[in-house]
Amino acid sequence: MSIPSSTAASLRREKQRPPAAPDGGETPSLRLTGSEDALYERHLAFDNVVRLSETTARERFEALARSVRDVLTQRWLRTEEVYEEENPKRVYYISMEFLLGRSLSNNVANMLQQPRVARAVKEKGLDLLSILEQEPDAGLGNGGLGRLAACFLDSMATLELPAMGYGLRYEYGIFRQAIEQGWQREYPDNWLRRPDPWEVARPQESVDVRLNCSFELRGGSLHPVIGGKSSLIGIPYDRPVVGYGGNTVNTLRLWAAAAPDYFDFQQFSGGDFVGALAETLAAESLTRVLYPNDQTAQGQGLRFIQEYFLAACSLADAVRRFRKSNHDWNTFPDKVAMQLNDTHPSIAVAELMRILLDEVQLGWDQAWDITRRTLAYTNHTLLPEALEKWPVEWFQILLPRQLEIIFEINRRLLAAVRERFPGQDDRASRVSLIQDGPTKQVRMANLAIVGSHSTNGVAAIHSQLLREMTVRDLAEMFPERFNNKTNGVTPRRWLLLANPDLASLITETIGEGWITDLSQLSQLHPLAEDKSFRGSFLAAKRAAKTRFAEWLQAVGGQSVDADSIFDCQIKRLHEYKRQLLNALRIIVLYNRLRQAPNLAMPRRTFFFAGKAAPGYQFAKLIIKFINNLAAVIDNDPQVAGRIKVLFLPEYNVTLAERLIPASDVSNQISTAGFEASGTSNMKFMMNGALTIGTRDGATIEMAAEAGEENFFLFGLSAEQVAGSRGWYSPQWHYDHEPETRAALDLAFSDYFCQGEPGIFAPLRDALLTHGDYYMHLADLAAYLEADERLVALYAEPDAWARKAILNIAASGKFSSDRTIAEYAAEIWGVEPCPVS
Repeated sequence: MSIPSSTAASLRREKQRPPAAPDGGETPSLRLTGSEDALYERHLAFDNVVRLSETTARERFEALARSVRDVLTQRWLRTEEVYEEENPKRVYYISMEFLLGRSLSNNVANMLQQPRVARAVKEKGLDLLSILEQEPDAGLGNGGLGRLAACFLDSMATLELPAMGYGLRYEYGIFRQAIEQGWQREYPDNWLRRPDPWEVARPQESVDVRLNCSFELRGGSLHPVIGGKSSLIGIPYDRPVVGYGGNTVNTLRLWAAAAPDYFDFQQFSGGDFVGALAETLAAESLTRVLYPNDQTAQGQGLRFIQEYFLAACSLADAVRRFRKSNHDWNTFPDKVAMQLNDTHPSIAVAELMRILLDEVQLGWDQAWDITRRTLAYTNHTLLPEALEKWPVEWFQILLPRQLEIIFEINRRLLAAVRERFPGQDDRASRVSLIQDGPTKQVRMANLAIVGSHSTNGVAAIHSQLLREMTVRDLAEMFPERFNNKTNGVTPRRWLLLANPDLASLITETIGEGWITDLSQLSQLHPLAEDKSFRGSFLAAKRAAKTRFAEWLQAVGGQSVDADSIFDCQIKRLHEYKRQLLNALRIIVLYNRLRQAPNLAMPRRTFFFAGKAAPGYQFAKLIIKFINNLAAVIDNDPQVAGRIKVLFLPEYNVTLAERLIPASDVSNQISTAGFEASGTSNMKFMMNGALTIGTRDGATIEMAAEAGEENFFLFGLSAEQVAGSRGWYSPQWHYDHEPETRAALDLAFSDYFCQGEPGIFAPLRDALLTHGDYYMHLADLAAYLEADERLVALYAEPDAWARKAILNIAASGKFSSDRTIAEYAAEIWGVEPCPVS
């Protein structure tokens, strides 16, 4: 999809100019050595009250990070000043997740300060790598949803859009993953255990969030008290979002929950210390952890309140900002564009209506028009279980006024449906915001669609299936609201920063314009035919593989062969992503080597990484299976040095930044029609890995850009998956495909679990007894055939490099800059607001 030329021009203007100081002078440089007011030394000594010779690596990291923040603070303050002076329309991006990764190296790179920092670090004799390793990945997200949000923030700042992110300040991330005896074990991810040098608390801008119940402590657990009322205090913590060039520094505002400054003193003085603090415990538990275990009612309830808390705080803040410079409420949608990132914040529809009806005292029709024109909704999934539904009873207990508003929205919606489609009661039932049943529930995705002016999917096939299958009735009711915005990733973090050898090669060849205009990578297309450039690409890839192998040996003690094929599948564990299919492929290859030890086969290292939700037992069993498979192969002398399998624990942004540039092969093998888009696929592509995958998500568009002949596509299409549901038989594949049968027989003969017989029986049942819902066996033979083509090409390094370069040259579309430019022009109606 192309960007409108006028919008693209305005979004990119002046991107190459050097950052200027507010007074028009030079941007302040980082002062790490020298004078007595040097930033680094002052922070190191005064913040920690310690002799410089006795400081730790963590203290050196905090001092360096605060020095960088000191420098960018001038631009941060100036950015907000310009927004207040110009009063432009602003974007408010609400997301339950922002998977930021580490900030120090990213901020330094975007401020164009890398050479100065490197020079100063060298002069001071500091070990920069050890300092960078002290920064934890911010525990604010889990997977692609949160990483996409982080890329979008980077692009909005780089494109000089007046924008702000809203999220929750989780004290603990989802969990720290360890692998023990092959099993995933979850431990607390206390990423805020040490002070975060990037965040700034703004208690003076706190928000009061009111609930229709209070809480009490019974049996060691907090329970709602119906009829009582309580308040939560939302305390904002701001983090800088530095656009490339350092001109614009936007803000990510994270809300932490606290209790009002009171408690029951009589209860406390009477000896019930914990009971007296029940409200405080309830409040502070709210933002304690990302994604509480939703296998329990308590975990689901906490998630429900988290979502309302985020929406209520963010809307109150956006309204406060609007009121500072505006008085006419009809102009609210002309000044505020609020994007709901997935279904989680969709309660914002009812909350904004409550504000406009009850606080501003507008009439229904005016409030509804403002709400719809302000809000927009991004859908990220076709899985029914991910389209959230919350019990009506919970609304009655906690948010009765919002429930009244939802009922009225629904009454008007159903009346409009019956008027337009008379006699179609089934249609009315499907579009209703209330799902009937033993437990009535509010359909939050339906609420988001009805209460906004735009609903977008995140890849062409996803948007099509969303309209035609998932919410077909609503799409037929409101066809003009549906559109596609294919995802993208920021090239600053995922190529410039993550892959210095390849980034340098590209810059030396075509200049540095690609950093802010990734479409310029198309200039590499003719160089795929240049033997010298192909050699330089292979050298850059070899350097990335060596760097990763050395890092893995240093931090994990695991040895890998940098001359082997690095074959990767790194993503959240889920059945539809089919890590199990990949494991079956490896078993087939292992069987071939067992039967013919002298078989010509290149050395291969298969990398897996990703977390399974704590309550998702089947996904955790797949992790166990992969680890047992790895252990058996490692201990088999017949295949030693030929095949190696590694499951890398604690997959996060930092690990991805190291592994993706080193990868030769990217596995994107989800069951067709199940992956909304994917973004790791794009990161692999722009770093020169070749894709073996199904026609699903954004992989379809990637193959269209590069040419399917430069991908290794296989398997059923989404239409074939849907069309074969009634007759598909996994048993047929077991009976008629010898390698499939041999792999399954070995896998489920306890060969890979000799000390734990029978533990993998659920995997066998899913594949052969319960119908193989995600069609692993239907695609296994085709996967193996594509794998053979891949291996044959790898045997010809020159031909492999040619295809890899063509992939890089075709990856320009998949920059988040392009995606955000489309959001700005086609959904938000927001223009750049340059900060001078």
